[in-house]
Order: sequence, then C-alpha cells, then structure tokens
Amino acid sequence: MGVTHFLMISNPKSIPHLRVARTPQGPTITFEIHEYALAADIARSQARPSCPKELFSNSPLIVLSGFGSGGQHLKLTTIMFQNIFPAIDINTVKLSSCRRIVLLNYNNETKLIDFRHYSIRLQPIGVSRRIRKFVQKHEVPDLRNLQDVSDFVTKAGYGSESEADEESATVSLASDLGRVNRASTKSAVRLQEIGPRMTLRLVKIEEGLCSGAVIFSEFGKEADDAHQEEDHED
Repeated sequence: MGVTHFLMISNPKSIPHLRVARTPQGPTITFEIHEYALAADIARSQARPSCPKELFSNSPLIVLSGFGSGGQHLKLTTIMFQNIFPAIDINTVKLSSCRRIVLLNYNNETKLIDFRHYSIRLQPIGVSRRIRKFVQKHEVPDLRNLQDVSDFVTKAGYGSESEADEESATVSLASDLGRVNRASTKSAVRLQEIGPRMTLRLVKIEEGLCSGAVIFSEFGKEADDAHQEEDHED
C-alpha cells in the first residue's frame, strides 16, 4: 500500500496524545498535545480564508528550527519528521509544486514544539491588486462608469496602490510562475495559515511499532507505565 508512517491520536484522561510511528518496525514517537486548532478553526478566524484542493497535489516543504540544540532524542524526532514527507531535489524541483510549507519549531526552554501549516503564494511587486486579479482571472472588468480605461488603474477605491512589500520577503524567480509572476522579476512571498495548528511536547520514543524498548522518556518509567494504562482504558 505504500504506507510509511502512522499518525495516531488518542485522548486519555490526562491530555491528548499524538503517536508518530514508522512502519513496519518503528520507531514510535509519542507527543502530548498541549494546544491545538483545527483547520476549520483557522479558516473561521481569517477574513479571506483560502485553501483550494490543488494545494494538496504535491507534498509540502518542511522547515525545522531549534532541533539541533538537543540530544539524541531530538535528532530522532528530526529524522522522523523529515522522512514523513518525500525528499526534494532543489536542482529539479518545480516552483509551481511548492505550494505548502510545514514549520516545526522547538523551544529549548519550554521543551515545546510548535507545528504550523501554511500555503505559499507569490505576488508580483509593483502591480496593483486590481490589475493582478484581472490578469490572473482573465475577467473583463466593468468599465461602464469610467471615463477612460486609465481610471480603472488610477481611480481612488480601485486598489491602485500596490501592497507594501518587505525586502526580506521577496524573491527573484528563475522561471515564469503563472500569468503574473515572471522570470527575473521580484515577487513577494505570502504565507497563509491553513492549519491544523498544534503545540506538542515530546514524551517518549519506543524502538518498535508502538512497542519495544524505550529509547527516551521525559518522565521516567513509572510515569510511562501510568500513561500506558490510561491509553488502554481510553
């Protein structure tokens, strides 16, 4: 079937847990879910949510931050997350396939991992929103109340001003991307959160598939036994 990993969520009495297991022989990493928001929750919080199904035609990019400051358990966690998604060859990857990004940040002080999932959009710099939409959608604008076509661009209220672009958030494209992002021109990188969102804490790593020797334990063996009893009761 080509299944390489299992992601299993349980809800014992204490706190929800997420298990990430590699098939067929492990390891298995267990996280506590301290906070979470569903994709639907993220969409409801946004003025203009956008999550077209085309975003999921390709695997996301993955960026991990802060994991290099820990021990062997963080190295195993890094490898596990990296292997969930297919490897990307930067020499052959197409820009049009880079539509999503998963960000994982480890806080060494709190020992919490922030999980975020964003869509990636590129917008040309120096082009008004009105013109950009016209080029992208190929829709004929309503010019009945205008004296000249230039009013469509310059008239107040028609979005003649380009959106502010930070220099640090711009890229120069090596090839054309869509109708408005052209090669050798600068485009602004826009991230929009699409969820889900989680705050995790690594609590245990088992050698096998949900079994086997415990490689790492945050709370000690007795606490692990108590957690396992809660999971079985649930």
